[in-house]
Amino acid sequence: MRVITNPSQSEWKKELARPVQKMKEIQKIVKPIMRKVKRQGDKALIKFALEYDHVEIRDLLVSPEEVAEAKAKVDDSLKAAIQIARVNIEKFHKAQATEDLSMEVMEGVTCMRRSVAIQKVGLYIPGGTAPLFSTVLMLGIPANLAGCKEIVLCSPPNKEGKIHPAIVYTADLIGITKIVKVGGAQAIAAMTHGTETVPKVDKIFGPGNQYVTAAKQLATKKGITIDMPAGPSEVLVYADETAIPAFVAADLLSQAEHGVDSQVILVTNTKEVAEKALRQVEMQLEKLPRQVIAAKALSNSVAVIMPDQQQAIDLINEYAPEHLIIAVKNEDEIIKNIVNAGSVFIGNYTPESAGDYASGTNHTLPTYGYARNYSGVSLDSFVKKITYQKISPRGIQNLGPTIEVMAGNEQLEAHKNAVSLRLKYLKDNA
Repeated sequence: MRVITNPSQSEWKKELARPVQKMKEIQKIVKPIMRKVKRQGDKALIKFALEYDHVEIRDLLVSPEEVAEAKAKVDDSLKAAIQIARVNIEKFHKAQATEDLSMEVMEGVTCMRRSVAIQKVGLYIPGGTAPLFSTVLMLGIPANLAGCKEIVLCSPPNKEGKIHPAIVYTADLIGITKIVKVGGAQAIAAMTHGTETVPKVDKIFGPGNQYVTAAKQLATKKGITIDMPAGPSEVLVYADETAIPAFVAADLLSQAEHGVDSQVILVTNTKEVAEKALRQVEMQLEKLPRQVIAAKALSNSVAVIMPDQQQAIDLINEYAPEHLIIAVKNEDEIIKNIVNAGSVFIGNYTPESAGDYASGTNHTLPTYGYARNYSGVSLDSFVKKITYQKISPRGIQNLGPTIEVMAGNEQLEAHKNAVSLRLKYLKDNA
């Protein structure tokens, strides 16, 4: 990791620049995949499985027999851990539900709002070097709680033509029955256009590599919404002398091992804190199975020594991290000034991995600076808000003249007339 001391605000963007995503070039690769899936449906998905996953798939759907086989392969200790995580995630997301709103804004004029589930949702679950069965919980649980009518899960098959057993087990545990053996951009294409096996959905959720990300962006041009724009995963740790260096290093490395294009940032008030943490990074890195991946990510990363607290806060808000860990003595003061972050982890004993797996918050979060204007996935991500209004005869008499004046001044006479006719009818029939 590079170390920089007290950079000026004009240098922040350059010094903390994320790894460049060459999305235009990637989309040139992805567009033909999207078109082929649209034209050929399941046939294209089977061809791409052979081409990209090097496996011959006969049946794209995971069968009940395969579900039973997957259950048998998952260790009991993992099943118990998934159950605990499930309970916590369900509790926190269930609490996010809001009651329907109804109020009389003036006599005879009632306005209402209620949450309605998005009917068809698609969940993409990566299954390559890190099979993210935890993401099944993060996406499937709020989809179920929201009441989504149809949930389809896509995940890439391995060389035996199977989806990772933990992914299948977790999907079955929370009641997802349509599990499809398809990964990459072709999975997003299938959920965008629909095939014989994969239904067309209204919204697509889930992380993925740069090809999945590009496909999701292209899906938005076809009338499909997505959870959020996404880039490589990232963490920023803000630490002072009260932080435990080994913990800081572990948090940086837990993010760095995600992928070579991940980025980790350390912001601290003194050179001594930075040096202690970076020594721990070197020591812990040597013991990691994904050492090569983490080391590459660290080359994209930086430690910033920022003695002034307000400048440090400003830098954090400017960077807008996906994950933000606060390990400083005056944490309450810092937290209330954070306005741009995907999810915040407070104190020495709150590792980012808690939110990734089992604390109850959602780990599907905005990256690449999108925390400035996007929230992470929540129950709200799976619903839409519909407003209603009901006006009584007395209400239209009260509100009508206001509407007439406004519509008339916008020179929209038909709008005005829709009110005037009603007022005249009430007057004539009084």
